[in-house]
Amino acid sequence: MKLKDLEIFTVGTPPPGWGGRYWIFVKLTTDTGIVGYGEVYAASVGPAAMEHVIRDVFERHMYGENPENVEMMFRRAYSSGFTQRPDLTVIGAFSGLEIACWDILGKAHERPVWALMGGLMNERIRSYTYLYPLPHHNVQDFWSSPEMAAETAAEMVKLGFTAVKFDPAGPYTLRGGHMPAMSDISQSAAFCKAIRAAVGDKADLLFGTHGQFSTAGAIRLAKAIEPYDPLWYEEPVPPDNINEMAKVANATSIPIATGERLTTKAEFAPVLRNGAATILQPALGRSGGLWETKKIAILAEAYNAQMAPHLYAGPVEWAANIHLAASIPNLLMAETIGTGGDFHMPLIKHSIEWDNGYIIAPQAPGLGIEFDEDLARAHPYTDTGLHLEMQEAPCNYQDGNNFGGGAPARE
Repeated sequence: MKLKDLEIFTVGTPPPGWGGRYWIFVKLTTDTGIVGYGEVYAASVGPAAMEHVIRDVFERHMYGENPENVEMMFRRAYSSGFTQRPDLTVIGAFSGLEIACWDILGKAHERPVWALMGGLMNERIRSYTYLYPLPHHNVQDFWSSPEMAAETAAEMVKLGFTAVKFDPAGPYTLRGGHMPAMSDISQSAAFCKAIRAAVGDKADLLFGTHGQFSTAGAIRLAKAIEPYDPLWYEEPVPPDNINEMAKVANATSIPIATGERLTTKAEFAPVLRNGAATILQPALGRSGGLWETKKIAILAEAYNAQMAPHLYAGPVEWAANIHLAASIPNLLMAETIGTGGDFHMPLIKHSIEWDNGYIIAPQAPGLGIEFDEDLARAHPYTDTGLHLEMQEAPCNYQDGNNFGGGAPARE
């Protein structure tokens, strides 16, 4: 069995764009006719350029190879160009292609992917979601409203979620770590207070940030939200500054989580070694794929750390996350986007079973999903924006800040 053909689907997400402006899916076909699907989460370059990278990685390192030889293909991509180091774009392309290889292998052996990666540890996988506006909410007002967030949180608990994530402390700027405005600190504490009052002990609070604070600023914010006992404080300082993240971890009682922007075990290992985080959040369409991320989970296990696979992407990465989560002993939970009903679930023909806040480990061969190629082709991405973008304007210390959530359609 050899890898023969590649097809790429760059799919634009319908408004409001939860999960990013677009998703990149890959379809691999073997010379025996078996088809596998994967998803690429790397988005440092535009999707047209990323498609060229994906084709180059496939043709250079994978074409004609047995899909079983995941380790060899990874080493080729990782070492390409005499680099032998993490490269977010190259490894991102490989990650999606590697996921497709596992889908092929599962189908070839008529077993779910988790069965090929150590077997089943978790039949039911705890899931969490961001807090998104309810139908009657004003979308623009939602992101600055503790009351609306609390209302959504209560509804998510009714659906069975035992953890909810929110990030009211923006902005995300390309300027690196900044000191939060006092209004951002106050708003963050208000969100935590309102949501904690709404959910009580029925759900954990997951406080999201995206590396936007200075070390001192992150510690100040942590002190303000500590009374509400969040389960995690996500990426409080830029993700490449591991030593500074460790300082934050040592200064707060809130567990630190990080990993959505890291790739391969080479970047995750120093996080564990330096005590920068105890919860790892790899995005499988970026972190190296299933096999590499299984290695990251093993490293985490040795440090008594837990895994919470990240999802701000499409349903194929979600499926890969689920198979990893099903196979590891140190799973904390896995991210979802609501209940996946608006576009995630239709793209895979509702082939993942979600039940009362938990995802049920798939039993069908491969990733256990049925990818709707017609629906994917019906939603091509035609804009020029990246999957997510950071603002250039600095933090506003006078008039407040409002992070709009997700990646809404451009005007």
